[in-house]
Amino acid sequence: MDLLALLRIFTRAAELNGFTAAARDLGLTQPTVSKSVAALEERLGTRLFQRSTQQISLTEDGRLALEQARNLLDDAAAFEESFGHRRRAPTGVVRLGTPVAFGRLHVVPRLAALMDLHPALEIDLVMGDGAADLVEAGLDVAIRIADLEEPTLIARRIGVTRRVTVASRDYFDRHGRPSCPQDLAGHNCLAYTYLATGNQWLFDGPGGRVAVRIRGNLKANNSEAIREAVLAGIGIAVCPVWLFGDELRSGRVETVLPDFVPKSLPIHAIWPSRRFTSPKVRAMVDFLAASFGEDPLLSDR
Repeated sequence: MDLLALLRIFTRAAELNGFTAAARDLGLTQPTVSKSVAALEERLGTRLFQRSTQQISLTEDGRLALEQARNLLDDAAAFEESFGHRRRAPTGVVRLGTPVAFGRLHVVPRLAALMDLHPALEIDLVMGDGAADLVEAGLDVAIRIADLEEPTLIARRIGVTRRVTVASRDYFDRHGRPSCPQDLAGHNCLAYTYLATGNQWLFDGPGGRVAVRIRGNLKANNSEAIREAVLAGIGIAVCPVWLFGDELRSGRVETVLPDFVPKSLPIHAIWPSRRFTSPKVRAMVDFLAASFGEDPLLSDR
């Protein structure tokens, strides 16, 4: 096996903390991964992993090798992408991570246009509301709806999520409509587990920012669950405006507190901080940024 192939296997084993996980990710057998790492160690004349019956861990030389291996693999990818048909058209599989509801409503419906524009691209869509580690999950690029503080990532702002305070018309008819944020203390508030501010909702009002600590009998780590709870009349939620388009138009769901706007959140495309960004990732990010920019629900328009 050539050196680059050995480095790819070693890198995934290090990133996934195991030979079995790396084998699964690369479509190889566990013995193949183990033998490849051993062959690389023999070739380099050093031990890269400390092995036990239950886990592996990088040695000091292994940590140094991992950093240099990533650089070499990036350089090899950049070299390959510089020639032939790859220079003219993005090709290959893009493993894209996205929140569940956002992916269903605003990514999947756009994929046909993306594939028409770049027919040589293949999309591997990974949907989940948690902030997965991109390297460990093997993601090329991911969409995050949040303020970011991750220096190891490259981030490009591709849209904005404006949010509203909502409940079903049935809920408001039974429990009344709050007229100011403080009135939320008397309502059943639905909490989204991954909200960075936890059980505190932030509003921008006439007098500046207002913080309200909310309580309720339901919280969920998936925005689809919050959506269904609102539709079922269980309580009030602060949600992206794009989550209830049809229901807001029909009046089934109503907004309240028009003078107190929940803090908007940026929509970012993020990918690992490497020297080389592949054409397939650039094509994906450019397309989403342009498409979201034309959508009033996802932009500053």
